[in-house]
Amino acid sequence: MKEQTDDNPKPPEEVQDRIWELAKKIDICAFTTWDGERQRSRPLSARLSRDEHAIYFLVDVNGSKNAEIEQFPYVSCFWANNGDYKYVLISGKAVLSNDRARIADLWEDADRAWWEDENDPSIRLITVTPEDGELWDSPGKPVALAKMIFAAVTNTAPKMGDNAKVGL
Repeated sequence: MKEQTDDNPKPPEEVQDRIWELAKKIDICAFTTWDGERQRSRPLSARLSRDEHAIYFLVDVNGSKNAEIEQFPYVSCFWANNGDYKYVLISGKAVLSNDRARIADLWEDADRAWWEDENDPSIRLITVTPEDGELWDSPGKPVALAKMIFAAVTNTAPKMGDNAKVGL
């Protein structure tokens, strides 16, 4: 499935590459779940593996997101680099597990802020299988600001860079 806006003539494969690249570079995403009545987002550090077509998150056994995923497994992950006007959205199906080998494999020193080590029994793994992605990829802040000023002066809509939706 391919959907692209008029502002992005790039082939879907190139858009997919850029989505994975930016998400990995930005790291922290707003991880959004649904509880049956409303959405809830929280910042989580993402471990992306394009080769495995997966996004991994280490989380605590306690937390409403775990129950929400069990009942409503479709989630979205949104990465934002506001300084350069670069944004990525990936949606897909999430699964919560207690895969101890994978948790140990994904463990990073920064995780010590929440757990003593990778053997902490309260760590759980969320695995997201991406289905759709969207990209907003500006040429950078100075260029974006110049385009906005030009658009304001000429009373036209600014062309801010690439925007495309693709299947992942």
